[in-house]
Amino acid sequence: MSLYEEMTNRIIAELEKGTIPWIKPWKTMMPYNAVSQKEYTGVNILLLWNTAFTQAAWLTYKQAKKLGGHVKQGEKATGIVYASTFTKKTVGESGEETEQEIPFLKWYAVFNIDQCDRLPERLYHRSVPTTDATYKQVESLITHIGASIKHGGTKACFVPSLDLICLPDRNDFESIEHYYATSLHEHGHWSGHKSRLNRDLSTRFGDESYAAEELIAELTAAFLSAHLGIPGKLRHAEYIASWLRVLKQDKKAIFTAAHKATEAADHLRFVSELASGQEQVCAEGRLGGRP
Repeated sequence: MSLYEEMTNRIIAELEKGTIPWIKPWKTMMPYNAVSQKEYTGVNILLLWNTAFTQAAWLTYKQAKKLGGHVKQGEKATGIVYASTFTKKTVGESGEETEQEIPFLKWYAVFNIDQCDRLPERLYHRSVPTTDATYKQVESLITHIGASIKHGGTKACFVPSLDLICLPDRNDFESIEHYYATSLHEHGHWSGHKSRLNRDLSTRFGDESYAAEELIAELTAAFLSAHLGIPGKLRHAEYIASWLRVLKQDKKAIFTAAHKATEAADHLRFVSELASGQEQVCAEGRLGGRP
C-alpha cells in the first residue's frame, strides 16, 4: 500500500465514523514544530489534528534529544510526510538527454511535546491571544482582504460571475464563531476566482469537482480559524458523503485539497497583510505630514 493510500484511508475511516479530522473542539491552533516554530502545512495539518493531543507543538526524536529532553518510554510517534522531488535523467532515441522532476513522499515521525520529558519549559507556553484580540484579528483579516460582501437573505455562497460573497446577517447565525467560519469558507471560494488563484478543478476531479472545491473551502476555513484561534465550526456536514466519494476515487485527492487549501489560506493572509501594510504606510504618511 502506498503512502497516499495509507493516509487517505485514515481520513476516510474518520469520515465514515462521522468524525471530521479537521474539526476538533480543542484544536484552536495550527500545529507547529516546537524547534523552528514553523507551522505545518497541507495534509500534515490534518494528520496532526487527528490525534488526542491538546498541545500544538511537535518535534522529532532527535530534536527532543538535542534539546536535552527525551521521548517518554512507550510513546508512539505520529507519522507525517515530507514531499519533495528528485531529478531523473533519461536518454531519448536520438541520444538527447532530458531531465524530469519526479515527486515523492517520505514518512517521518514526530512526537507531541506532551509525549516528552525534560524539554525546556518555554516550549510548553506559547502566547494565545484573548478572545477580544482574536475577534479583532479575524475582523481585520476579512476587512483587509477587501472582498465584496453582501449581507442579508438566508443563503451563504460565493457568486463567481459577480465576484460577490453573500452571507446572512450576523445575528442570524448561531454564534459569532459560526459567522466567522462561514465567512472564511466563502472567502476560500473567493480565493479560487479566475482573477486570483484560478482554481479550476474540472480537469482533475470531473463530476466531483464541486465537492472537491467545497472540501478545499472547508479546509481553508479550518486552517484560517486555527491560525486565528477561532474554534472550528463545520458548516457543510451534508458534504461528507460527496467528500468520501472523492477520496475513495482518488487516493491523492486529500493531498491536493489540503495543498490548495494551504495555498488559499496563504493567499488570503497575504492579501490582507499587504492591504494592512499599505494602510499603515498611508497613515504614517499623513501623521508625518508627507503628501
